[in-house]
Amino acid sequence: MRYSANRRPQAKYFALTVLSLLIAGVTGLVAAAEAQSFRIEEATSPQSFDVAQIKPGIIAFNDKVDIAAKDDGAVLLPFEEWARTRPAEKKFLALFSNYSEPTVVRHEASGDTGPVVQKLSMYVARARFILDRAPGSIELAHAVTPAFLERIDPAIKHKAIAAADLPPLKDTQGTGNENPDRPWCTGRATLICIQSSYVMEGKIPLGIMLVNKLRDSAKKASDHIDFDSELSLVAPADLDQAGLEELTGLDTPVTGVLEQNIFHVNQVMKFGKFLAVFQNHPADANKTVVTAFMTLAIDTAVLDKKKEYEKVPVLRNLVPEQVLTGKSSFNSGESISAGLPKYARNEIKTVADILQRDK
Repeated sequence: MRYSANRRPQAKYFALTVLSLLIAGVTGLVAAAEAQSFRIEEATSPQSFDVAQIKPGIIAFNDKVDIAAKDDGAVLLPFEEWARTRPAEKKFLALFSNYSEPTVVRHEASGDTGPVVQKLSMYVARARFILDRAPGSIELAHAVTPAFLERIDPAIKHKAIAAADLPPLKDTQGTGNENPDRPWCTGRATLICIQSSYVMEGKIPLGIMLVNKLRDSAKKASDHIDFDSELSLVAPADLDQAGLEELTGLDTPVTGVLEQNIFHVNQVMKFGKFLAVFQNHPADANKTVVTAFMTLAIDTAVLDKKKEYEKVPVLRNLVPEQVLTGKSSFNSGESISAGLPKYARNEIKTVADILQRDK
């Protein structure tokens, strides 16, 4: 068989053309993935949460006690002050609307025992983003799975359990957390009951080991956080439209609510909640506005251990409040060990990315 003299250059040209198309295709896929990924933008005023001000791919986020505070602004607020000054948040972001600081029995190393009010400090993160999807196209039921939770944070391991497997909330950590309206993990059509565990990362486990050696107490700190929670959808008939519109500050119909209630944690935290409210976009029927909240209640007694830790030079950077607020050299990773501010930002950003991409 004879080959023409220009056959080889043509083959070479064809190969280069195919390679160029492949490169262009891969580049396009990468660009598309990057375009779908959300980015956190710090909100420094209520106007920052205005739907008209939020650009595509941006999450307006704030977790400061004073919304206009700079980066070093406080992020923890006493429960009583939170309940008094932000009643709409307290109604929807506490474990239940009439939640109050419980009375528990303390057993101090000094030998003092007796009932005391368990004081709490609140960390509350607020965020808003816009999905390029119509409300009717979002299947929230797909999010009510252990797999969804692990996609949000692979460092936390989850296991589905039955409501009957939950331990009674009789210890100090559980006291006051019983839901007066319904037993946890019951009463909603789309709901799962979850048992979760997170092992502290970086240098924190070493610090905890040192604390346990130095502390004169029978109760030792743990290097892992275990918690029980429920993940559910609020049924349309149960949606408090007016109240949720007040919470989000957006007066368009609420089309769905995804809620996780953490009602028992083995240490440090008293309870937690993640709440995502889905609403019609006021100007575009093909878009959905999501206002997301993450609430964590911290046992204030944990924060009061500052002096105890500061007495030991090697533990000065393990002061609980510094670790929780992400201002310690012990902070590491992207999960809880990074501190609550970084953890909340990562969680909400990942949720936004998943909701946008899963079509």
